[in-house]
Amino acid sequence: MSNEHYLSNPLVHQDRQLGNSDSAWIQRFDCSGMRPLIICRGPIRKEAIDVFSEMGIHHFGILLSEKDSIVYPRALAPELRVLTDSSRIHRVPDYTGASKEERLQRIADIIAIAKSGDYNAVFAGYGFMAEDETMVAAMEDAGLNFIGPCSRTVHDAGLKDEAKRTALKAGVSVTPGIDNGTALTLLKKYPDKGALQALAEAEGLNVPASAFDTEALETLADIILTAGYKKGVDLYTVEELSETLTDAVRKINAQYPKNRVRLKAIGGGGGKGQRIVALGEAERTPELVREILAEVKTTGVGDNKNVLVELNIETTRHQEIQVIGNGDWCITLGGRDCSLQMHEQKLLEVSVTRESLIQAAEAAERAHQTEATAVLRQDLETLDTMEAEAALFGSAVGLDSVSTFECIVDRDRHFFMEMNTRIQVEHRVSELCYAMRFENPEDPNDAFVVNSLVEAMVLLAAHGPRLPKPSRVARYADSVEARLNATNDALQPSAGGQIQHWSDAIDGEIRDDQGISLHNPDTDVFMDYTLAGAYDSNIALLLTVGENRNSCYQNMAEVLRQTTMRGPDLNTNLSFHYGLVNWFLGNEINARPTTKFIVPYLTAVGELAKEAQRVDIEAAWTLLCRQRIGEASQEHQAALQDVLQSKQSLLLRPIKLLLDSPHLLSGWLSVNGGAFQRDGDHISWAENPIDLLSDTYHFLKMDWSVGAAAAHVIWDHDHKTLSEAEDFYRDLGQQLGVENWHDLTSLLNASECEGKSTDEWSAIVAAHRGFQAGMEILELLPAMARFTGFYELGVNTDLSIAIPDRLLDETHQAKMAKVLAPPPVAKSNEIVAVSGGMFYGREAPDAPLYVQAGDHFEAGEPVYIVEVMKMFNKVYAPFAGVVDEVLIEGDGVIISKGQPLFKVTPDEKVEIEPEHVVAERRKKHTRELMKMFL
Repeated sequence: MSNEHYLSNPLVHQDRQLGNSDSAWIQRFDCSGMRPLIICRGPIRKEAIDVFSEMGIHHFGILLSEKDSIVYPRALAPELRVLTDSSRIHRVPDYTGASKEERLQRIADIIAIAKSGDYNAVFAGYGFMAEDETMVAAMEDAGLNFIGPCSRTVHDAGLKDEAKRTALKAGVSVTPGIDNGTALTLLKKYPDKGALQALAEAEGLNVPASAFDTEALETLADIILTAGYKKGVDLYTVEELSETLTDAVRKINAQYPKNRVRLKAIGGGGGKGQRIVALGEAERTPELVREILAEVKTTGVGDNKNVLVELNIETTRHQEIQVIGNGDWCITLGGRDCSLQMHEQKLLEVSVTRESLIQAAEAAERAHQTEATAVLRQDLETLDTMEAEAALFGSAVGLDSVSTFECIVDRDRHFFMEMNTRIQVEHRVSELCYAMRFENPEDPNDAFVVNSLVEAMVLLAAHGPRLPKPSRVARYADSVEARLNATNDALQPSAGGQIQHWSDAIDGEIRDDQGISLHNPDTDVFMDYTLAGAYDSNIALLLTVGENRNSCYQNMAEVLRQTTMRGPDLNTNLSFHYGLVNWFLGNEINARPTTKFIVPYLTAVGELAKEAQRVDIEAAWTLLCRQRIGEASQEHQAALQDVLQSKQSLLLRPIKLLLDSPHLLSGWLSVNGGAFQRDGDHISWAENPIDLLSDTYHFLKMDWSVGAAAAHVIWDHDHKTLSEAEDFYRDLGQQLGVENWHDLTSLLNASECEGKSTDEWSAIVAAHRGFQAGMEILELLPAMARFTGFYELGVNTDLSIAIPDRLLDETHQAKMAKVLAPPPVAKSNEIVAVSGGMFYGREAPDAPLYVQAGDHFEAGEPVYIVEVMKMFNKVYAPFAGVVDEVLIEGDGVIISKGQPLFKVTPDEKVEIEPEHVVAERRKKHTRELMKMFL
C-alpha cells in the first residue's frame, strides 16, 4: 500500500488508549465511554475521527451538509471514505443556518440527532458554532458533554466585547477603542435609568429588579439589550448603531490621525466580519457595518449586532498563545506567529517558542548581529509576558478546555485582541512543539503524555476536574503550517476545480486534508475530488517540524517542492507557498513581517509576472547566439553554433517554466540571489552557472528519473550534457585544489597551468568554454528582477521588512493583482463574473440594487457581490457605461466564473492592439534587458 507517510505518520498518529495501560491510575482517564457527535467540517473533522479511534472511542458520528455537492458533483465529504456506517452520518441542510431562526433550529436538530443516535458528547472543532454561547448552553442543558470550553467561558471570553472587558479587569493590555457600541446607541435614545426601566416594561423584557440598583448606565443598558436578544426584539436600528460607530471612528481618527480604524463583529472569526475604515473615510462606516452584519449573518430581528471599533495598529504582528485549562489550573503551550495573512485570512503560521528564540538570539550574537540579537531577546521577553497574561486571562474566565489568546505585537509593545474559545485551525503548530505530561500526584513516575490537543479536549471533557496540572514537555523547537487553499495566483478564492492527482505525502510531511488523499482501498489509486465553494477555500494544512526555524522552513520547502496536484480548473496557492518559503530562506529566516507584508509581496510578484509578459525568451536566445557566434573566430563558429543548438532545450525549458509561474520565479530569485554579482547595471556570475542550472532543475522538480514522463523531467540528452558538465567541474576543482568559482575562472582565463601540458590545458579551457556557452541566458532572470526592483523588498538589520513605497500603493497593488489573476475574457458589451460563487445584487437584503437596467455606472463603482467560500467580495465596474440588461434574477443565485451578468454599453470604445505591435515591443524590451549582461 502506498502513501504510508500519510496513513501512519508517528508525529500525529499513535495508540492513545489509556484504558489499556498497566497503571491503575492512568486507566482512570480512559475515554472509551465517550460517544461524540462531530458537528464541524474541514481538516479537523478527519483529525477528530482519527484521534477518537486511537483513543478507543468507536461510537461517533458526523453531521453532513450536502450543500457542497448540490453546487458541484463529486464534492461529498471525503471522510465518508472511512466512515462507511450510514447510521452514523446525519444529514442537515446546512451546518449553522443563514438566520437566527435557522441557527436555533439547527441547534435543536443537533440535540435531537444526539439523543436518537445515542451520542453523549458533541465536538464542534474550529468552525461554525464552536463559539456560539447559545449552542454550547443548549448542549449543556440537554445533558450533552460539550467537548470544548463551557458556556460561561464562551460568554466571558468568546464574545469579543465581553473578552475586552474581562481583559481590562484582569489587567491585560487591550487595543484602544469601544466595545459597547450597542449600549451607547441605546443610551442615546434612553439616557437615564428611568427611561431604560420604562423601555424594559414596555417591551415586556425579563430584567431582574436588582439590575436597576446599579449606577453604571452602560452595564444596565447591556443587561436590557441581553434581555431583548433573548426575547427576539430589536431595541435599536442598524442606522442608529451605525451613527454611534461612525462617531467612534471619528474620535479615534482625531486621537490617532495616522492610523486607520478596524470594525469587528463580536461573533466573527477566521477573517469574517471585519473591515478597515480608511483614513478620511469615516462616512463609509454605515456601509461597512452592513457588510459585516451580512457576512456574519446577524441581520435578523433580535440578533446581537454589536460591532467593535478599534485602533488599527499599522505595523502589527499577529501572535497568539495556546492556552489549556480545567477550570482550576491553566497553562500555555508557547505561541504562534500568524502575521503572514491577507484580508484577515492566515496563510503561513510558524511557532514561537522559548527554545527557538534563545537559539536564534545566541546565533545572532555569535554573528555579531547586534540589532537582530536585541530584537530576538525582546521577542523572548514579549512571549514570556504574553504567556503569563494568557494564563491569567484563562483563569479569570474559568477556562476548562483549549482556547487561544490572540495579541497584536508592535515592536516592544503588545495588546490583547481577543480570545478564541475553540481549537484553532493552526493548533498543530503548538502541539508539535510541546506535549503535556500528566503525573500521578502520589508517584511522579506514574504518568502519561498527551501530544494532541484534540485528545486533551476529550480528556478534559471526560475527566476535567480530576486531571492534575500537567507539565510542558518540549518536542521540537519549531514547526510551521502552510494553508493549502483553492485560490488563484492573486490568492483570490477559486472554487469548482477538481483534484485528479495528488502526489503521496513524503517523510516528515503532515498533511491534514479532510481525507482527500485516502486512496481507493481496492486499487490503491487517488480518487477524484471536487473543491466545492459553499464553505472556506481551505483544501489542506501542510506542516513540518525542525530543530530550528531554518531546518523547519527547509523541510517545508522540500514538501512543497515534491508536491504535485493536477486536475481540470484546479487553482491552488501551492506555488505561492513555495515562493514565499524560499523568499524567507533566501533573505532572513528570522525576519519579522507584519500583517501588511503579504500584499506588497504579492505586488512584487505581480511586477515579475508583468515583466515576464514583456520578455520574449526565444528572441533573447536568438540574440545571444547571434552575438556569441559573431564574436567567435571563423574557424570556431560552426562548432559553437552546434554547441548552442544542442543546449537550447537544456537552458530554455526551465526558464520558460519560471517565466510562466511568477511565484516560482520569486522563490528562485530569492534563494539564488547570491549566485549573481550586481555591479551597477551589469550582472555577472558569483557561482558556477552549471551548478545553478542543476539546482534549478531540482528546484522545479525536474530531476532526471528513469521512466518518468518527459514533460515533467529533464530530457535524456540534456541530462547527459548537464551531468558531463558537473563531472567536469567537480574533477577539475579536485585536480586544481580550487572550490571557489572566482578562483577557478581566474585560472581558466590564464594561458597555462602548472602541472598541465599546453595541449592538456588547452583542451580543458576549450571544454570549459563549451560547457559555459549560452549560460548567460540565465542572467536574463536577475536582469528582470533588477529592472522591477524585486530585490528592494528585503530584510533590515533589525529583522523588520524593507518595503518600497511603490509596493504600498493601493492602486498599484490592484493592478498587479490583475496581472497575477487576469479577469475572465469578456465581450466589450458585457460584465462577467470574476469568480464562481453566489450572486447578490445589493449590499444587504433591505438595500437597493447596485445597478438596474438603464442605470449609468462609473468605473470603480460596486455592481454586485459574490459570496465565495464564505467571504463576501464586492465587485467593482472595470469601466464606465450604461446597463442595458441584468442577466441574473434575484439574490443567492449560483454563478460560474466568466458567466455574463450584465449587458452594457461602455462609454468609450475598446481599442485592441495588433499582435505584431505587441510582439515587436516585447523584442525591443528584451534587447534592453540583455544589455545588463551582454
